[in-house]
Amino acid sequence: MNTNPLQTSSESSEDRRDAASTIDLPIGAHLVTQRRGYEHHGIYVGNGRVVHYAGFASSAHRGPVEEVELERFAAGHPLSIRPTPSARYVGDEAVRRARSRLGENHYRLLTNNCEHFCSWCLLGESRSEQVHCCLRHPRTGMHALVCLVKAFVESSAKGAQGSVQMA
Repeated sequence: MNTNPLQTSSESSEDRRDAASTIDLPIGAHLVTQRRGYEHHGIYVGNGRVVHYAGFASSAHRGPVEEVELERFAAGHPLSIRPTPSARYVGDEAVRRARSRLGENHYRLLTNNCEHFCSWCLLGESRSEQVHCCLRHPRTGMHALVCLVKAFVESSAKGAQGSVQMA
């Protein structure tokens, strides 16, 4: 899918954090971060904040639709804007739609993921090109599945390690 990469990195993590939070993004923009084996999607709502379906973006447990800081959404990954020239809802209306689902906790990888959410916010219909691609191309689907499983294992290991350190 076509995206426009954003320059959000610089030499220090403090500079990177400042750049990511002050970048001039259009309200209602469809943001994408490339993760290992898949993309994570969200809607920019202004003031350095993004509404996204947390899903499995940061842990092995499903998360709800939430509003987070841009830095947390990107999680250290490159950030891009996905153009949506056929959007029915743009700007403040896309933001209103995104925020109307805050707290929803019905994430489903194949039928109600972060890309479905962004598509609904902008187009009025839920769809995911990633899911369609994985279903059309089994090798791509298997690669994405292996990457997701690996991310879950790593996330679980980090969580277990953090619990041991806190004890």
